[in-house]
Amino acid sequence: MAREAPTARDVRLLPKAHLHLHFTGSMRPGTLLELADQHGVHLPEALTSGQPPSLRATDERGWFRFQRLYDIARSCLRTPEDIRRLVREAAEEDVADGSGWLEIQVDPTSYAPRLGGLIPTMEIILDGVRSASHDTGLGMGVVIAANRMKHPLDARTLARLAVRYADQGVVGFGLSNDERRGLARDFDRAFAIAREGGLLAAPHGGELAGPSSVRDCLDDLHAQRVGHGVRAAEDPRLLRRLADAGVTCEVCPASNVALGVYDKPEDVPLRTLYDAGVPMALGADDPLLFGSRLAAQYDIARAAHAFTDAELADLARQSVHAARAPQDVKDGMLTGIDGWLA
Repeated sequence: MAREAPTARDVRLLPKAHLHLHFTGSMRPGTLLELADQHGVHLPEALTSGQPPSLRATDERGWFRFQRLYDIARSCLRTPEDIRRLVREAAEEDVADGSGWLEIQVDPTSYAPRLGGLIPTMEIILDGVRSASHDTGLGMGVVIAANRMKHPLDARTLARLAVRYADQGVVGFGLSNDERRGLARDFDRAFAIAREGGLLAAPHGGELAGPSSVRDCLDDLHAQRVGHGVRAAEDPRLLRRLADAGVTCEVCPASNVALGVYDKPEDVPLRTLYDAGVPMALGADDPLLFGSRLAAQYDIARAAHAFTDAELADLARQSVHAARAPQDVKDGMLTGIDGWLA
């Protein structure tokens, strides 16, 4: 008599750290509809259909459409209550997916005009993070991200702001938006300010642009983590460098497919990175636009790349090791991972 195959463990119960989640992009679709109605914002059908919008950002037009949808969604966040709601709901979603630590990434300049300026905006965000963490039990930190499309002096202002709040919940400094635009080295001073202030350096690279953008993050910005980084798979020497230096790539499989970086989940080079020894932290990026949250990324690793439960547990450990969480939080998650696997 044939023996039944063992039931796969539930990835939602696997403790993990979530290190790549953007602020507006974390919003629940239902919340977007409610806030748009409340503030009188007209949403395009792509944001009201109940299905993730069809996106392909590998060309200028596609990236512009993605940014336009993101900007419209961001315009619905207008009050301190909106900000606190977004953070609380993001925390609730992460807890449901097994996250024990979340680092949410935000460019406060995007919200400052409606919230009284940069400092009031940061106070509101960090207050929301503290409240959400207390109410849900989820450990949380904030990564302040500069915009590659703006002037490097703006990035320096944000770096100083990030350092100002380094002991109040800000754990890192990033650089987002289209890495095909601008040079990483133009932002080197901003990253130096952040590093000197004790913050993690976590710029985006190796998503829409190739391996050279990852090397630029390492050479010019001294990245300790790289947002995405998947295109490093095209360069074996770069893979060895990342592995040897222990630089974690924040890999977002569903996002990579949604934006057309890869055609299907099987094409995302999770196996290549993993087998090369490159640490990874799976992330959801922008669930509002891509339609899936944290646990679904582990499902992709299992279904599309045949990761075993032991390998999924290893991915979760890698995410914990790369997190800027307190050591006791890390220890608790690592113990939980062993328990999930036992």
